Amino acid sequence: MRNLLKSLYRNQEATTAVEFAIVAPLFILLVFGTIGLAFVLYLVGSLHFAVEDGARCAAVRASWQCQDPTSTVAYTQSRYMGPNVSPAFTYADVATCGAAGYGGSSVTGTVNYSWNIGFTTFVTPISATACYPKQIQPTP
Repeated sequence: MRNLLKSLYRNQEATTAVEFAIVAPLFILLVFGTIGLAFVLYLVGSLHFAVEDGARCAAVRASWQCQDPTSTVAYTQSRYMGPNVSPAFTYADVATCGAAGYGGSSVTGTVNYSWNIGFTTFVTPISATACYPKQIQPTP
C-alpha cells in the first residue's frame, strides 16, 4: 500500500490540466474585463468629445447648426460617436462660464451604462459637462 501511495504522489500526469483549470477562468475573466473597460473608456471619451464640441458650437454660433437649444442638442447628438447607449444631452446658457456679462454655453451629457456580468447587472451613471465662454456680445 505504501508503494502505491508513493507512486501516485510522484506521478506527474495531468498536472498541466489541473493548472489550466485553475488559471484559465482567471485569464478569461481578465481578457473580457479588459475589453469591457475599453468599451466604457471609449464611451466616456466620446461623451466628453460630444459635449465639448456642442458647447463650443453654441458659444461661437458661427454656423447654422447651433442657433438655438434644440439645434445645439441635435448637433451634440450628431457628434457622439461612441457605443450605442443613447445618451441624453441638455443645453443651458450659464453666467458662470465666461467673462462677466457674457456668460457661456454649457452642454451636459448623461447615460446609465449597464454592466452585465452574467449573474447580475450593475448600472453606472456616466456624465460629462462642458462649458465654453460665449464669443459674441449680447445684443441690447
